[in-house]
Amino acid sequence: MSMSGGRERLVVIGGDAAGMSAASQARRLRGPDELEIVAFERGHFSSYSACGIPYWVGGDVAERDQLIARSPAEHRARDIDLRMRTEVTEIDVAGKRVRARAVDSGAESWTSYDKLVIGTGAHPIRPDMPGADAPGVHGVQTLDDGQALLDTLARTGGRRAVVVGAGYIGVEMAEALINRGYEVTVVNRGSEPMSTLDPDMGRLVHKAMEGLGITMVNDTEVTEVRTGADGRVRAVATEDAEYPADVVILGIGVRPETRLAEAAGLPLGARGGLLTDLAMRVRGHEDIWAGGDCVEVLNLVSGQEQYVPLGTHANKHGQVIGTNVGGGYATFPGVVGTAVSKVCDLEIARTGLREKDALRVGLRFEAVTIESTSRAGYYPGASTMTVKMLAERRTGRLLGVQIVGREGAGKRVDIAAVALTANMTVEQMTALDLGYAPPFSPVWDPVLVAARKAATKVREGH
Repeated sequence: MSMSGGRERLVVIGGDAAGMSAASQARRLRGPDELEIVAFERGHFSSYSACGIPYWVGGDVAERDQLIARSPAEHRARDIDLRMRTEVTEIDVAGKRVRARAVDSGAESWTSYDKLVIGTGAHPIRPDMPGADAPGVHGVQTLDDGQALLDTLARTGGRRAVVVGAGYIGVEMAEALINRGYEVTVVNRGSEPMSTLDPDMGRLVHKAMEGLGITMVNDTEVTEVRTGADGRVRAVATEDAEYPADVVILGIGVRPETRLAEAAGLPLGARGGLLTDLAMRVRGHEDIWAGGDCVEVLNLVSGQEQYVPLGTHANKHGQVIGTNVGGGYATFPGVVGTAVSKVCDLEIARTGLREKDALRVGLRFEAVTIESTSRAGYYPGASTMTVKMLAERRTGRLLGVQIVGREGAGKRVDIAAVALTANMTVEQMTALDLGYAPPFSPVWDPVLVAARKAATKVREGH
């Protein structure tokens, strides 16, 4: 018997992708008379696309509300008691209850649960240095963050922006600010932007960013954010230089938001994310599930747990959790690490392992890089594309692919993602029956050209 008569109560912490996907899926499977659902969200918005924030800031997406998939009112209409601006401050695992605080009034109350879903997401890494919290310094993780940044841009007279970090968010925000007419400097501690790529491929992104008018400063650590007499940010300092700034964007990446879970004694992995089983249940806890940016996932290629905060996974996690909470059965087997991005018209894609990932897990590999075209060379609009492929030395198993190019480069990585998931060898890939016509690709698709070259190298290695 559960606490509320014959009904069970599901409590969800976090009102975005994983949490609300889980709530919605559980509701599809079990009606309100069987399952009561209470969800807590500390921000102003539910079920939104954080991935769309740079495009909203840059002006490609006109309205904030276009990024909201389902409003609080729409969730409530489906019998999900979604409490906005309410932050969960404690999980009492033994007592099966959570303590929540209304952000505006400060009022606190306990809510008991039969089943708990943790979807607390991630928070932007704020460097541990003077001025990191000064007004004008922004992380971009939630819709609230995006709104705060736009408010700052509207209020700020100057047009100089410094972006710290050159991962997906850093690169996308740099372009968004260029589109808004800002002078943009990106300060990056890596040798090239996009550390999710090998440096030789990151170099292509570097060139494209400079082509947009972005100033790239690589191999450099920010030591301090300097403020003016008014306390607002005025510059970013490194060991040997100072870059004037009216606004600073932190694009150093994110960490799992697991302080609540840690305080409750739930198991965390090496990167601080929650550890779950295949059903997305928190390990060792029958009635607690977790998904989205607060968990670590299995990388199917390396066989190791990895922290990969992406909206695609969060929605799948929610679907799996909701199915299991609702009495069905579903699993999330893991990821191969696929991601795409773009700078202006340059598309950047990657899946599987980089060279350093393969070395770290002790895999011996062959690496090949080829240049090809997006369409048949004679067809109008054909542009060059660089494909890098890693294959295991002895077996020829595909280990990873990186693609940088103009139109058509990004989604081509999906071919490789499927091949990785199916454990294919590069030799097997050369026989894939991919769609061909001159407007779409050369007779040999760029991915297959790379597979052929890799297969030859593996054979020669024997």
